Amino acid sequence: MISASVGHQCPECVAEGRRTQRPALTHFGGSQVGMHGYVTKALIGINVAVFLLGLVLAGAAAGFDGGLFTGATKIQFLGGVIGPDFCGLGNPDTGMCYEAYTGIDNGAYYRLFTAMFIHYGIIHLALNMWALWVLGRSLEAALGPIRFGALYLICGLGGNVACYVLSPGALSAGASTAVYGLFAAYFFVLRRLGRDAMSVVPIIVINVILSFSIPGISWQGHLGGLVTGAICGFGLAYAPRQNRTVVQAGVLGGMLTVLLLATFALSFTR
Repeated sequence: MISASVGHQCPECVAEGRRTQRPALTHFGGSQVGMHGYVTKALIGINVAVFLLGLVLAGAAAGFDGGLFTGATKIQFLGGVIGPDFCGLGNPDTGMCYEAYTGIDNGAYYRLFTAMFIHYGIIHLALNMWALWVLGRSLEAALGPIRFGALYLICGLGGNVACYVLSPGALSAGASTAVYGLFAAYFFVLRRLGRDAMSVVPIIVINVILSFSIPGISWQGHLGGLVTGAICGFGLAYAPRQNRTVVQAGVLGGMLTVLLLATFALSFTR
């Protein structure tokens, strides 16, 4: 027998009750499992693992010179966002290319996904992972793990598609495309919950200004992630309670479809 507030219950009765009882959901229809932050922790783990892989590919001699602190190494060549084919290693005197890489224009669409897990040095990684840790746990607790995971990936994809469209010849990478999207979504989640959302606005404005002011930062990716996150975040936060899951899935699926269609259309016309 199992102890209960009303005495004791048989295990079969408890199991039957659990099967017929609806699980508790968050305000936005997600599972309360998100309070544990499993997806946020997994994303951080993947980013760190890819960074360590990049150091291995860079080699022990080049790791501290390029891969650990700054600069592009083989991991960026393999998975960063870039439109045309390019030469990662060649002879500038003869024009001979020893390591050629395929760009998105010629079918390397996977770059739009892999780029959001690749970073230029440990400082770049640390800043993005700190932001993901702060934002991710709150958003995952509010949205649930599935909705949060979908939001993160679509925001990252949106920023990378913006890089491909607006700066196809630049090699870009980083989780900041997704992080900027989380900032925008967090604003709408706070508004929907009746909390102070204006506290997020100065942070967004400052980061957008920095994106345009500091050379070498992909403002295209940041802006693309921010816009994608705003659209998806609004849809997730303000979906009507009736048919909420259908509306939310429609917003996320619609945004994903638009991004994919834009990518394929552009790659076939170049």
